[in-house]
Amino acid sequence: MQMSSGNPTINVGIIGASGYTGAELLRIASQHPNFEIRVATGDSMAGRRAADLYPSLQVAYPNLVFSEFDSSAVDGLDLVFLGLPHAASMEMVPSLVGSVGCVVDLSAAYRLKDAAAYPAFYGFEHTQPDLLSEAVFGLPELHRKELSDAKLVATPGCHVTAATLALRPLVEAGLIKTSGVIVNTVTGITGAGRNPTETNVYTNVESNAAAYGLLSHRHTPEMEQEIGAQLIFTPHLVPMSRGLLATCYAQPADACSADAVLDAQREFFLTEPFVAVVDGAPATKSVLGSNSAHVSATYDERTGTVIAMCAIDNLTKGASGGAVQAANIALGLDEATGLATVGLAP
Repeated sequence: MQMSSGNPTINVGIIGASGYTGAELLRIASQHPNFEIRVATGDSMAGRRAADLYPSLQVAYPNLVFSEFDSSAVDGLDLVFLGLPHAASMEMVPSLVGSVGCVVDLSAAYRLKDAAAYPAFYGFEHTQPDLLSEAVFGLPELHRKELSDAKLVATPGCHVTAATLALRPLVEAGLIKTSGVIVNTVTGITGAGRNPTETNVYTNVESNAAAYGLLSHRHTPEMEQEIGAQLIFTPHLVPMSRGLLATCYAQPADACSADAVLDAQREFFLTEPFVAVVDGAPATKSVLGSNSAHVSATYDERTGTVIAMCAIDNLTKGASGGAVQAANIALGLDEATGLATVGLAP
């Protein structure tokens, strides 16, 4: 790090900057007083201006051109974000840890503590068990202490972030049973990535809602690891660009009430800078473009069911914003630096 006007200048590289999470990282970095983007790679878009692909970046990055990955270009940087496919991140991380100050991986390559789960849920063998054990799960609301001075951060992703924020307070308070939990999410199309596929082509998305990953979605073990409960997870793709809403159902443990579950969330998140406990059901538009999460919970006496909810922006708190929040902590900055708490409305 270098000192600049009393603030440390953090030299940043984004590997895989041409995807949606990379573009969101660039947007956030443009508002971060410490970040200086030194490298932005995008092999498929190498040689192309970032502002040509994302015109919203024109004012902040008029001359930024995506480059091909070159290990010598990132060597010695203070912070490197990885926006790569899972297996590609796993292969690259060993060459980065130790040569850069902090690596923040937006893939799932280092999220699971059980390496044996990767073949079943991600389709590849994990070949870096030592680094897997060293990686810190990048959800500050649960792992703030471990994130301090972390050299490798594994960000949780949008579905896991929302479900964990909704349910973990209730598990810790002993208010819900830790088996038979149901997690349903609806998510914006940006979660499917920038490359055109049958999933995100306009004619298949417009006026359509579809469940996917039935019974064996790859993020299920991450949720169970962080929430501390056995669950079934079903995500749904809906026709909006960005946003994610998790609605979770659980059976109560012993005495339970609507006040008890809401109070448990309020106590858990009392000092959290980005989590608000709201009365009633949260909505995705309320957090659009921000790093905030709106959570709520209630208890239905008629059916004996606890309902917990969380709304986030899938690209911000659910990906790039959460990654920056974790990086801020790892580098000793105020975790809110460069991150918005107010959504875009109307």
